[in-house]
Amino acid sequence: MALQPINPADWKGNPFSAIGKDWFLLTAGTKETGYNFMTASWGQMGILWNKPSVTCYVRHSRHTFGFIEQNELFTLSFFDESQRKALSFCGSHSGRDCDKEAETGLHTVTLDGAVTFAEAKLVFVCRKRYAADMDVADLPEDVASSFYATDAPHRLYIGEIIACYVNE
Repeated sequence: MALQPINPADWKGNPFSAIGKDWFLLTAGTKETGYNFMTASWGQMGILWNKPSVTCYVRHSRHTFGFIEQNELFTLSFFDESQRKALSFCGSHSGRDCDKEAETGLHTVTLDGAVTFAEAKLVFVCRKRYAADMDVADLPEDVASSFYATDAPHRLYIGEIIACYVNE
């Protein structure tokens, strides 16, 4: 099987399950200059500025943060349940300290200038369109105390989906 392009509007998946239940790997950087990936389970999909778009969140402390800051493109890669162990590993280990590709057995490929994975069942290639730090003072108290009492806030990234691929 190989990743095949589709129109993002033709994806028949459920974003609530894909993001919140199944998780995804957020990857930024290039094979030429370096890249990193991290597991994520927060995000949104929809239409913004008349374009198919995603929003994802990265803390400044994450190794992926510098890569998404320095690059125009990033990917969201979704997997089937057989890769749950790999996603768990990538969510609990830093690319600063280990080779996550070697540890998980995932294989990177480049699509449209962005790094993703041959094993992915769905990939969104995104162009970064906006980034902003969340202001904890503006958050509801229950959110601030639950998610940011000891950790720094996330930076949110809005990406225009410029390509979509499925592995069927």
